[in-house]
Amino acid sequence: RTELHHAIARCFSAFPPRMYYDQVRDQILPTHQTTKDLFHHIKEPHTVSVIGAPLTYGQPYVGTDKGPALLRQYGLISQLATFGWRVEDTADISFAAPPPTTPSSSSPPLPPSSSSHTNAKNSHLVGRACQIIANTVEEKILAGHLPLTIGGDHSLALGTLAGVLRARPRTGVLWIDAHADLNTPANSLSGNMHGMPLGLIVEGVYRCHDDVPGLEWLAEGCAGAPRLPSDSLVYVGLRDVDEAERDTIRDMGILAFTMFDIDRYGIGAVMDRALGHLLDKDPDRPIHLSWDIDVVDPVLAPATGTAVRGGLTYREAHYVAEAAALSGALSSVDFVEFNPQLSDGEGQMETCELALELLTSLMGKSII
Repeated sequence: RTELHHAIARCFSAFPPRMYYDQVRDQILPTHQTTKDLFHHIKEPHTVSVIGAPLTYGQPYVGTDKGPALLRQYGLISQLATFGWRVEDTADISFAAPPPTTPSSSSPPLPPSSSSHTNAKNSHLVGRACQIIANTVEEKILAGHLPLTIGGDHSLALGTLAGVLRARPRTGVLWIDAHADLNTPANSLSGNMHGMPLGLIVEGVYRCHDDVPGLEWLAEGCAGAPRLPSDSLVYVGLRDVDEAERDTIRDMGILAFTMFDIDRYGIGAVMDRALGHLLDKDPDRPIHLSWDIDVVDPVLAPATGTAVRGGLTYREAHYVAEAAALSGALSSVDFVEFNPQLSDGEGQMETCELALELLTSLMGKSII
């Protein structure tokens, strides 16, 4: 037994414990198709607006606010420019709570971040942040740009979806995530709002926004409070779904491809069906893609807060990004939940490098 252990140890000592990110090469080459062919909802000359959204109040871990700066530091802006994009790098949005107002002010002070609505933690801060994000994303879309919102935790998607749907109500949504994010303040087990963005904006799921401090702007009947029809949403990569979310997906007939489906049919067939569901009846429809890095297996992307084993492989993840870009319909993107403080140095850089590779695949990188 000892000799066997030594033999195994010798075998594995020939390999590093991880694939070091700086020992592999990723060619940053644009596709043979023009960006005009691929991104036909974006005004010429094609401009991507990089929106830093370092929102961290939707989940319990410090560090998701560091993602936008680190991705910029390691070349996001220059890599996007490689594909012929004009890049507008907006400053990170500030989500700091404002100071209390004076008695003479016409508006009341912001209540404490620990919301009185106990099953929607930090709802004041998340709701206020998402309203700012919604306005920013809508502004960029109306200018003809592609908004690329870099998080930050996934609660920010409540804001991006609101902005996208106000500007383009026909938009279909690809949700690339290990989790369904379809909980609501009425059924969430944790109260963490990064698990609620879809539950708060998919039509018919939740109707009590005015009871949640910070979400009054999304209440039924309010101007600028859009809803996403359930048949305009497709999941890819699910593998950790709460019971209430399962019931909602089934009851509303939401198209969901889990890791079981990817194993069974292959990622190519899954993406064909996902895109077909959104585009077959309306080929000119814009698509919003929301990508949570935890959809990728944590062996490849360990620096995230809600890692679940059994996720997308390296090539499956790239195929999802490439297929979305090649559809020609991609018009807005979220990329969220990269938390560099939840892994050691190697894991942080592996996740960062993968994030950059996936973002460039979404924006037009091609092998040939």
